[in-house]
Amino acid sequence: MTTHVQSMDLSIFYGTHEAVRKVSLAIPARQVTAIIGPSGCGKSTYLRAINRMNDLIPGCRVEGRLCFDDEDVYGKKIDVTVLRKRVGMVFQKPNPFPKSIFDNVAYGPRLHGVPGRSDLQAIVEKSLVRAALWDEVKDRLDRNALGLSGGQQQRLCLARALAVNPEVLLMDEPTSALDPKATARIEDLISELRDSYTIVIVTHNMQQAARISDLTAFFYEGILVEFGETSQLFTQPREQQTEDYITGRFG
Repeated sequence: MTTHVQSMDLSIFYGTHEAVRKVSLAIPARQVTAIIGPSGCGKSTYLRAINRMNDLIPGCRVEGRLCFDDEDVYGKKIDVTVLRKRVGMVFQKPNPFPKSIFDNVAYGPRLHGVPGRSDLQAIVEKSLVRAALWDEVKDRLDRNALGLSGGQQQRLCLARALAVNPEVLLMDEPTSALDPKATARIEDLISELRDSYTIVIVTHNMQQAARISDLTAFFYEGILVEFGETSQLFTQPREQQTEDYITGRFG
């Protein structure tokens, strides 16, 4: 398996608090990697480091190395705008812009220099089709995205991320605000997209991790306790701490 994202002794601090502690982890290309662990264990902080979303938090700093295609994400030569085009993100709570459905999906391509209406229309349609939303919204693309249901909004946010043709998709608890039916739609989408993208999903739902991921990393108090194939980690974990967590003894 080709490694797409790799951290080596990565530590992330908020002021003096060390939220992620010397984590070394190799995330393979075109697989679904789940990150699980109790609240406050550093899993979302680690995820957001991959496309430098933590830069927006005052007092956050990074030690160690985090590489994307063998290039240091925190190196001086990195263009963060280009990085975030290559590494898309879907957040816990759907966050569509207060614009039309069309303009939500077209926002990224416009930002990156796609000017023509016909080109944008093709990108918007393709992205909405990939996010399994096109049939539901194709006749109302000019309507405000805030009028969509929660599940539709989250699929719109996924379409918006796909519109700039990323290589990696980061998903931070993307179904935690959704009902079971909408959750199932997003999980089906992840399964469909796995052959085209490297997907890293943070989830507090262990059943979800077991259902959709190829590999699982278990974090506890900022430390990577165990990483391996999902089927192995959930049935025969190597670490007692992992077993205690997945069997509900703590967390």
